[in-house]
Amino acid sequence: MAELVAVIASTHHPFYYRASTTTGPERPPFADEWAAKITAFRETLTRARPDVLVMVGSDHFHQLWLDNMPQFLVGKAPFYDANFYNEEREFGLPRMLLKGQEDLSAHLLREGLDAGFDLAFSNELRIDHSITCPIITLRPEADLPIVPVYTNIFAPPLPQPKRFVQLGQTIRALVESWPSHLRVAVIGTGHLSLELGGPRQFGEHGPDPEFDRKAVAWISGGDIEKCLGEVTLESLHLPGNATHGFMDFLLMMGVAGEGQAADYVDTLDLFHTMEAYFTWYPKGAAR
Repeated sequence: MAELVAVIASTHHPFYYRASTTTGPERPPFADEWAAKITAFRETLTRARPDVLVMVGSDHFHQLWLDNMPQFLVGKAPFYDANFYNEEREFGLPRMLLKGQEDLSAHLLREGLDAGFDLAFSNELRIDHSITCPIITLRPEADLPIVPVYTNIFAPPLPQPKRFVQLGQTIRALVESWPSHLRVAVIGTGHLSLELGGPRQFGEHGPDPEFDRKAVAWISGGDIEKCLGEVTLESLHLPGNATHGFMDFLLMMGVAGEGQAADYVDTLDLFHTMEAYFTWYPKGAAR
C-alpha cells in the first residue's frame, strides 16, 4: 500500500513569489525573513521524499463560478495548466504545467464515493494560486505529479466545518489504502483571519490576532474537538469576511488526526495576514 509520509498545512500568500524574486531597491523589507522561513519550511517536505502530492485548495472564482459550484472536487486530468491571467498580472506568478497522478485520482474518487462523499470531478481542471503557491514554496521544481482537491469556501451554502474534518480523515484513509508502492504527501492551504475589500484588510497583521493565536494553537496541537467547539459557519464571519478559508486547515487537521501535535510550526505576521506553516510526519516518518 502507499505510504503517507507527510501532512502539510500552510497559508498561500500570492505575493511570495514576487517578493522573494525581486532584487535591489524594489525588494520588500520583509522579503529576506519571509524567504528564510520558507526555506526552512520547504525542508520539511524534502525530508519526507514524496513521490506524489495530494494538493488541497480552493478555487478563487477562476474556473468555478455560481453557475457550477461543487462542494468538493477531485481533478483527474493527466496535466493541469496554471495560473490565471490576473494572477500573472497582479502577483507575477509564472505559467505552470503540472503533471497529474491519474491512478490516485481515480482511487480517491471511487473509494471516496463508496465512503459517503459524493465527490465531483474534472478532466479539464485548471488550477490557481491556492495550489500553485504551495508548490512554489515547497517544491519549486514542480517535478512531482499531483492530485488537486478543491473545496468550496467561498460560495454559500458551504459545508459545515465538521464536514471538512471528515473529508480530511477520509482522504488519509484512502491514501493509505491505495494499492501502490509510492510515497504520498498531502498538502493543504487555507488562511487564518482574513479580510478582503473591507476596512480591516491592510493592517500590520491579520484582522483578528486573537483568532489567529487560537487557530495556531488548535492546529499545532491537533485539537479538533476544541476547534469545532468554537468554529461555526456563522462565527467565521467575525475574524474577517474571508476567514472561511480556515476550514481547509480543519481539513488538514483531519488528515493529521485528532490530538496529533505538529512536528513543525512557524508563523510570520505579514501586513494584512498571518502566515502559518505546519508539518506532521505520520508514524514518525522523516522526523
